[in-house]
Amino acid sequence: MKDGWIPPSAPVNSNESLKLTLEKSLEGSENFRKNLSLLGSTGSIGTQTLEIVDACPDNFVVDALSAGTNAKLMAEQILKYSPKVVSMSTPEAAQEVQELIKSLKNKPTVLYGEEGIVACSTVESTDTVVTGIVGAAGLKPTVEAIRCGKDIALANKETLISGGAVINPMIKEFGSTLLPADSEHSAIFQCLQGVPEGGLRRVILTASGGAFRDWTKDELFVACRDDPRAVQAKATTHPNWDMGAKITLDSATMMNKGLEVIEAHYLFGAAYDDIDVVIHPQSIVHSMVETSDTSCIAQLGWADMRLPLAYSVSWPHRLKLPYEPLDLAKIGTLTFNRPDFEKYPCIALAYEAGRAGGTMTSVLNAANEAANELFREDVGFGFLDIPKLIEQTMEAHKDDFKSGNDITLDDILSCDKWAREYVTEKSKKIINNPVYV
Repeated sequence: MKDGWIPPSAPVNSNESLKLTLEKSLEGSENFRKNLSLLGSTGSIGTQTLEIVDACPDNFVVDALSAGTNAKLMAEQILKYSPKVVSMSTPEAAQEVQELIKSLKNKPTVLYGEEGIVACSTVESTDTVVTGIVGAAGLKPTVEAIRCGKDIALANKETLISGGAVINPMIKEFGSTLLPADSEHSAIFQCLQGVPEGGLRRVILTASGGAFRDWTKDELFVACRDDPRAVQAKATTHPNWDMGAKITLDSATMMNKGLEVIEAHYLFGAAYDDIDVVIHPQSIVHSMVETSDTSCIAQLGWADMRLPLAYSVSWPHRLKLPYEPLDLAKIGTLTFNRPDFEKYPCIALAYEAGRAGGTMTSVLNAANEAANELFREDVGFGFLDIPKLIEQTMEAHKDDFKSGNDITLDDILSCDKWAREYVTEKSKKIINNPVYV
């Protein structure tokens, strides 16, 4: 294995994965049917996954649904999809769901909290668990699903970023299959179908550039100083994708791309020196791979999250979906640029954490989540404070950093908790005194 490369968690880059893909493909798609458990059913990933179920009702059965506190939408989903188990984040939301479905004849089991979401991820009849929960909250239910041998449609990138050192060995141990469901990693996964062992040379992640892609570094820094309200409003609006608030802000800081670099390392095994990022404002080329002969294979499509989600729950089959076909003539021009690491320091922080490995990626992710939330809470925490505080948290963690094969899930969760607390404490000195340069 090349220097810095690791065994992948996705079914690629090996003779074993080629055989598995071929076997599943030859089963045919006409009789294809999967039972799904959907974590985060009322969020953007969840509702779009259910649109796929609606488009292909003969291919999917919904076993379980979990959500936050949107009891009304959960009740509507229960009526439509008849799951066996549902879970809400709080007992109050679970009680509201029970009240809304009290007249239903065949009621699901209604649970709440961590116990409930783990129950949803481990339903015996489930084939694939779709992890649509944002943040590190998706780590434990994903681990429990893997222990049960479930396939994972991974829409929660933080699972591998925080826990990749623990997750990757578990995939092989318990016979699970990890299938990327976000657009970039699904693109890479699709490009690698049929590429033989040793054939991958380089991964190229594309990025829209987020809310500030058309601003120069100086324009952004001046705006952060002179008009932080305008920066806040713009940072939480994405030019291309319909995503949740946290991910939209991650796109503006480009931490989302840094996190995706780490995820790509664990999913596809590529060394960090062999994972590149390019800005592609049109969001049509969702990512690329370079093979050992220098050929470049790309996956293209409209900016529609349903497409990667559909492949994650149907792999290696191709569903017949009623979506608009891609029209390159209509698009006209595709452009690519290198990212400015000074304008987007979060990218470099992610590479640094990834190369360190061990518990550092968990600290990076937790610090980012906490700083991201502070910015969105409108408490005087500036846009440029986000990378600054993440960097400080990583530096402070170096004394307690752990690496190697002895890292446990408890280590990951402990570092996650510490990093959030550290950010909260340090932010008190920053709020109302934001960084401008």
